[in-house]
Amino acid sequence: MKASVLSVFLAVPTLLALAAPAPAEDGKLRIICFGAHPDDCEIQAGGVASMWAAKGHQVKLVSVTNGDIGHWREAGGPLAKRRKAEVERADAILGVTAEVLDIHDGELLPSIENRRTITRLIREWHADIVMGPRPNDYHPDHRYTGVLVQDAAYMVTVPFFCPDVPYLKHNPVFLYYPDSFQKPNPFQPDVAVAIDGVISKKLDALDALESQFYEGGANGSIELVPSDPSKQQERHRQVRLGFERRYADQAQRFKARLGDFYGQPKAGSIRYAEAFEVCEYGRRPDTAELKKLFPFFGE
Repeated sequence: MKASVLSVFLAVPTLLALAAPAPAEDGKLRIICFGAHPDDCEIQAGGVASMWAAKGHQVKLVSVTNGDIGHWREAGGPLAKRRKAEVERADAILGVTAEVLDIHDGELLPSIENRRTITRLIREWHADIVMGPRPNDYHPDHRYTGVLVQDAAYMVTVPFFCPDVPYLKHNPVFLYYPDSFQKPNPFQPDVAVAIDGVISKKLDALDALESQFYEGGANGSIELVPSDPSKQQERHRQVRLGFERRYADQAQRFKARLGDFYGQPKAGSIRYAEAFEVCEYGRRPDTAELKKLFPFFGE
């Protein structure tokens, strides 16, 4: 009897560890992006996300924490609800799917349970591309989001890790967002994409995240929120201009890589850009595959 029970017990994981069915052969990519808070994905990849979506590819932006301490005036449940509503509006503008996990802002840890959560999300999305921050950053939630996504880069293919969700037969391409941190190693762009055609849409999406940018988020203050309507308009203009300059700076910073994908003459006319680094732990695409994964370079 004991041997029989043991045999049944050992057989259960075998039945559960099924490979994920292949996505429909419609030629469409499936992209999932992870950010620590309800604004990070939109800042880092809102341009390419909207460009993929416009071509019919499936894009999901996941906020790993709920942002419930990310404001100088409010916090807790009301702020979490507000930020969820804001990011859903922003992602609707971009044409992508939004998801916010119910993990407290400032308390994210690279735990086994959180590793399982990220792994499940990637598998359930049948991802071809996974994006996230590098694990060297000033904010612990940013760092640990990077660690969790890195940790999932191999585990998504392991049958008996999270056997309740079918594992992926083929490892996705994992990509990092850009940053300016130099230690222990600087960001190295493997692909850069012009976002000139969607810069207004991206800035509109960021405008929807008022608690973070117009009001200044956790480090803002009442002084940032004028009561005079004309000054309110000026404040909105300043925030929008700041982001416009950010992506203009990225176009200059990554000009050489833009030239690799667009050719030098065209790269010189690109005003706004996003760039990404390939994570060594996922699939390692060559330039030809990167051009298929980012099908924008001939436009």
